Amino acid sequence: MKLLIITHTLHKKQNNTYFAYGPYIKEMWLWEKYADVIQIIAPLTPEVPEAIELHYNHENIHLNQVPDFSLIGIKNTIKTVFKIPGIIFKVFKAMRAADHIHLRCPGNMGLLGCVMQVFFPKKKKTAKYAGNWDPAAKQPLSYRFQKWILNNTFLTRNMQVMVYGHWPKASKNLLPFFTATYADSKKQRITKEFTPPFKALFVGGLTPGKDPLYALQLVHRLQQKGVDICMDLYGEGVQRKKLEQYIEKHKLKKSITLKGNQAAEVIEQAYKAGHFLILPSKSEGWPKAVAEAMFWGCVPMATTVSCVPEMLGNGKRGRLLSKNPEEDEPHLLELLSDKETMKRMSLSAQQWSQQFTLEAFEEKIKQLIEG
Repeated sequence: MKLLIITHTLHKKQNNTYFAYGPYIKEMWLWEKYADVIQIIAPLTPEVPEAIELHYNHENIHLNQVPDFSLIGIKNTIKTVFKIPGIIFKVFKAMRAADHIHLRCPGNMGLLGCVMQVFFPKKKKTAKYAGNWDPAAKQPLSYRFQKWILNNTFLTRNMQVMVYGHWPKASKNLLPFFTATYADSKKQRITKEFTPPFKALFVGGLTPGKDPLYALQLVHRLQQKGVDICMDLYGEGVQRKKLEQYIEKHKLKKSITLKGNQAAEVIEQAYKAGHFLILPSKSEGWPKAVAEAMFWGCVPMATTVSCVPEMLGNGKRGRLLSKNPEEDEPHLLELLSDKETMKRMSLSAQQWSQQFTLEAFEEKIKQLIEG
């Protein structure tokens, strides 16, 4: 079976081996098991692979390089106009030769793939929409167009589109889907004692989009109300300096720690030891940190973006944040005073998250390719 992957993910080549962003490659390891030949259409850079990047394991893999392009700004758009014809030719030729077309969306290459696949209605196709499918979300026009064309059963045929969560007005093209991090062998029941001192976690980029400062400030407000709670923040980003300044100003070094980027094994141990995960993101597709924390019994506190309300059972498996401290603080104070509710949420979070293991994920992928 000839599998064609069209993606905007930046690739790197070293010793005749192709590297790309680690989480993406880990998923591709599952897809490549069921292909005899893999053709990739993606941008390629001569840069050396970084530690966070992994490589494909398939023996018969070919990358058809296309230039990276952007539609942001007049200058970039003009450049793109001259690049598009060559890219279209490569995509059309590859689609014609493929047995199965797989699109990675949203993204520039995903956008082009969405348009080109219309001309191959009989080809078997899948798409992974890794962003927020919420129809009410404020998103760029290109994202909304990709969602529209993928959901349209007249233009898009013989296609299964993997989306995070269940949504209204979903056509038969859409397949509610969740991603996995852990294997079946990792599954276990963890009963945590929700008694002070409480341990809160933040896991993600220290960026405005993830808003770690709000998480830190929320914990600080709880401390000011007399709650015995500390917090570890895992990740790096442009807001690190601002967080350091806040910690210094309010003398929080004994209770708030910036841990930086850490290996997956370190994060796993943090989840096991922690009571809560606070993730006040402004936007998410699949909030990986939330699912992982739930797997280990951390009670998630997250904003109502993308499929987060569904993940949290609309408040049964965690707390939904409004990003208004005057609302969030009393709700969390109430929760922290109820040991049994916290324990029940923890066990419910584990039960939900542990459905989505790597084995279950691979079985779904196998069905999509072979079914």
